[in-house]
Amino acid sequence: MIHLRLIVPRAVRAAVVAFLRADPRVTHVVVIPDAGVQPDGDLVLVDVAREAVTDVLEHLRDLGLDDRGAVAMETVDAAPSVHAVAAEAAAPGSPDDGIVWDLVAERAEADARSSWSFYAFLCLATMIASVAVVTDSPVLVVGAMVVGPEFGPVVALAYGIVMRRARLVRDALSLLGLGFAAAIAVTAVAALVVRAAGWVEPADLAAPRPLTAFIWRPDEWSVVVALLAGFAGVLSLTAGRSNALVGVFISVTTVPAAGNLALAVALWVPEEIGGSALQLAVNLVGLTAAGTLLLAVQRALTRRTAARPQPATARAAP
Repeated sequence: MIHLRLIVPRAVRAAVVAFLRADPRVTHVVVIPDAGVQPDGDLVLVDVAREAVTDVLEHLRDLGLDDRGAVAMETVDAAPSVHAVAAEAAAPGSPDDGIVWDLVAERAEADARSSWSFYAFLCLATMIASVAVVTDSPVLVVGAMVVGPEFGPVVALAYGIVMRRARLVRDALSLLGLGFAAAIAVTAVAALVVRAAGWVEPADLAAPRPLTAFIWRPDEWSVVVALLAGFAGVLSLTAGRSNALVGVFISVTTVPAAGNLALAVALWVPEEIGGSALQLAVNLVGLTAAGTLLLAVQRALTRRTAARPQPATARAAP
């Protein structure tokens, strides 16, 4: 279930409340008259079956709520109520398959915004990856993958492409480009410092690294893994299974490739520069392509199955 907190302008109060009471996918309707101050209106609280939220919100916008009122959403972890069970039963499909497109849009907008924390995490992840390269440590490679925040802008980019939002595409591309450029530059400078201290030499990077050599040697499996990870990551976000993202983070070598690239440039090991850059590009393109394809398919399917119950078949308002 998704809990909606609405501030409903008085001019559309009757229409909004009538719709909510008549829709069998909506339950636990609470109306507190004149409780809204900014903006003015009635406070309306409802629980909606997850798979019906997008449709319900679209109808509320048609009634004028979006322009003059307010909407806030939060996930309900548990609703042990016969009314909630009935609402879920009235909504087609499984709650786990329900996509709340407004939540996806909000997350995409947030993930495409530049912030110091994004740059900090990406720089730290890339530096951890560079240590993993020098020490040939797969454990540190996994740690770098988990710390890296790059999947958020990738999903924002895919969403912007599907929804044809040029500004979102531009912001996501800019954040990815500037983020990786900054992370590689910072890591390269750090590599020069530790080289001056005598901790690392070009020979260390050129030496056999059986456990981490895959980072700069992309092959057909790199493409396959990037595509599968893109599908899994987007599916975990749209289905509200964010815990599955951890598996995505540790399956793609974007950050490790950036760390290897930074070291190869700083220590000047030319034979690894091209491979690292290609591995980074393959993963970013593969993630974006898979995310775009899956979001487009999901969008088409949800539009086809979003038939809203007509008032004649809905439950009667008491």
